[in-house]
Amino acid sequence: MARIYEELLKLENENRPICLGIIGAGQMGQGMVAQLSTVPGMVLTGICDHNQDRIDKAVENYKNLSGKARTIVQDTDFRAICRSHEVDVVVDATGTTEGGADIAQECLREGKHLVLLNVEVDVTIGPLMHKLFKEAGLIYTGSNGDEPAETFQLFEFAKTMGMEVLVAGKGKNNKIDFGANPETCREEAEARGMNPRMLASFKDGTKTMAEMNLLANATGFLPDVPGMHGISGGEEETLKTFRTKDEGGILSRYGVVDYVDGLAPGVFVIAKPQNAWVREELSYMMKKDGDHFLFYRPFHLGSLETPITIAKAFLQGQMAITPLPGGPVAETVCVAKKDLEAGEELDGIGGFCLRGLLESHEDLVKGDHVPLGIVAGQSKMARPVKAGQVLTREDVDLDTTTTIYKLRAQQDDAFARELGDING
Repeated sequence: MARIYEELLKLENENRPICLGIIGAGQMGQGMVAQLSTVPGMVLTGICDHNQDRIDKAVENYKNLSGKARTIVQDTDFRAICRSHEVDVVVDATGTTEGGADIAQECLREGKHLVLLNVEVDVTIGPLMHKLFKEAGLIYTGSNGDEPAETFQLFEFAKTMGMEVLVAGKGKNNKIDFGANPETCREEAEARGMNPRMLASFKDGTKTMAEMNLLANATGFLPDVPGMHGISGGEEETLKTFRTKDEGGILSRYGVVDYVDGLAPGVFVIAKPQNAWVREELSYMMKKDGDHFLFYRPFHLGSLETPITIAKAFLQGQMAITPLPGGPVAETVCVAKKDLEAGEELDGIGGFCLRGLLESHEDLVKGDHVPLGIVAGQSKMARPVKAGQVLTREDVDLDTTTTIYKLRAQQDDAFARELGDING
């Protein structure tokens, strides 16, 4: 198999580039547009955002940086990008579950490949979408540069060398503030050129929960406790703390996902070599604690790495990260950020009302908990709950007319039927 850069150069020299349509021209989308300007074998042929000024900025930057005068489809309606004959691959950089569900559904209808910079929608309906896209012969994948995919690469790396992976996770670059909301985050967000809701979802922990949810669904690993442990420390503390309790650590078992305040912006896995020979070889080269070794990548580059995902998927059929085929392993469920009253409208991810908590899919089913991603449209509280409470279906009057609700219901039904068939 040819090296990916060589394949891209071949496309460039033959003037048959991969044509990309990006939906969402916020921080991630703009960064990717700038990156694409000098990537060989790829061109921007479509851009969409609800804000026309962002579209104009992206197009101007791309043309100035690339020196290419190619026609670019520009529209505030995502369907124009999905339906364009000038687009081979659609990139979802919206970060919203309802928007992401609409985009995924439209890509399926139009036979378009889909690369996600939208962890939130992926953990809500990703198992179904992966199944449907695969059946249609289309690409559906998360993106390199996001922590889940980069951690998954380390997971695969260690497993491919025959080792046992014990823990997989990411660094977090700020302490969780469960009460963070768009107002408390506005000043910092504006200074960083971010959407305040997006920053709030980082600070209240929702983004971390969703990212490790995606990793769990790809590896089969679970949080050791709901919400994970979330320790503080560096490489040595990570190795020592993520041991089982009988070994002096905090875990009840191995095969878990978690996060560390202190390793940001990196990702890691802790692995155990398969025998003394391998352990001896590793001992010269890596940070270790006894027979536990830390595989650590000290950075991730967000949307700047997305072109790598696109090239490997489009040219070689290699996906960066996809869910396991048996249905969701873990879930990001709703927790009240504040006391909520009956009839109160819910504002979803990064808002004033709710934050995410990672737990097993089994716990979601047993507790009848609500996946955070399906809170969209005109969803509201059916009865009052206290701050910190995990919401159940009886607590919430969900808007059943949204695309994300309908697709999630389809996913629940599809995998319940498959499980029923397996169990006879």
